[in-house]
Amino acid sequence: MEKFFKLKENGTTVRTEIIAGLTTFMTMAYIIALNPNLLTNFDVGSALWNGVFMATCLASAFAMFCMAFLANKPFALAPGMGLNSFFAVVVANIAGLTGMTYVASFQAALVIILIEGIVFIVLSVLNIREKIVEAIPLGVRLGIAPAIGLMLMNIGFGSNAGVYSETGGPFFMMRDFFGALTPSVASAAMGSGYPTMVLQVVTTFIGLFAIVILAKKGVKGAVLLGMLVASVIYWAGSFALGGNPFASLATASFVPPFSDMMSTTFLKFNFQGFLQIGWFTAITLVITFCMIDMFDTIGTLVGTASRAGMVDKDGNMPNMKEALLSDAFGTVAGACTGTSTVTTFVESASGVEAGGRTGLTALTTGVLFLACIFIAPIAAIIPAAATSAALIYVGVLMLMGLKNVDFGDMDQMVPVAMMLIGMPISSSIGHAIGLGLISYTVIKVFTGKAKEVSVLTYVISALFLLKFFLIV
Repeated sequence: MEKFFKLKENGTTVRTEIIAGLTTFMTMAYIIALNPNLLTNFDVGSALWNGVFMATCLASAFAMFCMAFLANKPFALAPGMGLNSFFAVVVANIAGLTGMTYVASFQAALVIILIEGIVFIVLSVLNIREKIVEAIPLGVRLGIAPAIGLMLMNIGFGSNAGVYSETGGPFFMMRDFFGALTPSVASAAMGSGYPTMVLQVVTTFIGLFAIVILAKKGVKGAVLLGMLVASVIYWAGSFALGGNPFASLATASFVPPFSDMMSTTFLKFNFQGFLQIGWFTAITLVITFCMIDMFDTIGTLVGTASRAGMVDKDGNMPNMKEALLSDAFGTVAGACTGTSTVTTFVESASGVEAGGRTGLTALTTGVLFLACIFIAPIAAIIPAAATSAALIYVGVLMLMGLKNVDFGDMDQMVPVAMMLIGMPISSSIGHAIGLGLISYTVIKVFTGKAKEVSVLTYVISALFLLKFFLIV
């Protein structure tokens, strides 16, 4: 252990590192169920859901092993929130554009993730990723995470609480439950789905407030525990309504669903389907995924390292290149196994707060993710309302990035405002970033500050303009 991780040099012990790894796992384990739910549109128990479940565990573990042994840093990685929602939207758009099945469209979208990962490996080796980030306007960088947060909250309050009944559907929380003037009107409109809708809403809010209260009290694993509280309430309510939320366990197998992953996602790259979306759309999507992942990863690494005192006097983190390479390798592994972009999780900060300073923390978390491949049936019974609560909470956390925005500077505020409103309405991270870049460029050019705009910003802004007005 000492040889690999240099524990004494980093002022830590095996015990501290293992506890830190467990703490990190507890704070981010929600992704194991939430990721396949989001990427398969809550098609729980399907072959694709099982494949994505396996991919989530395997790709995350692989990325964390890379972080442990290449960079010797305590950072955990998994399919990124926001990026997975965007991936799901892309899959749905591909299906609508080409007429392919959802699975075939999913496999076509995996090509985008593969290209992104390969691009990141090259950029990381050449030390270009940091330079690209520096060239993007500050206002746009500051606004991406909060805008994604609003989109996640929109998803959590909206589609994740969808309910069907004999009168139609899906019914949504913010549109139908709160949109109804009285319970009697809502009940008449929703038919037999009304009790389930009420249960969904109650479960989501109790789960959300449980997470917030636990987090405020400094409880480790607040997200996971809050989801558990919400799940117990939903299960009890389901029984009270005459249902059986555990019915699927009667015929479930606790053998890891390797066969489902092999048949749906493992190395199932649909290159032919990918080419059908058009070269410009493909390039735009790759650039969008790269931009978002770069901001997410570098921001998390630098921010968490600074808090832990793992940076030098100039604010630079040792082994940054290796850490970025681990992220890139994880993304390629995610594409090969069948999930969206793997990135560094901000929940890594919980492990750092618990004393994690070396790769042994990441290794511990990775081993725990591997162990989770044996509990697919258990993960599958977690209700959508519970994951909605986690989604809303993560969205709230991402909104905290607004504190870094200078609201008195229109060069920053206008692009941020464009992204804040554009992302949840369009359900497109890429389009919102395009609006932010275009607004920033226009303001600078027509206020006599065109020289302050980087060449890269001009190029990307032009690409988005072409996308919006010339490309169907």
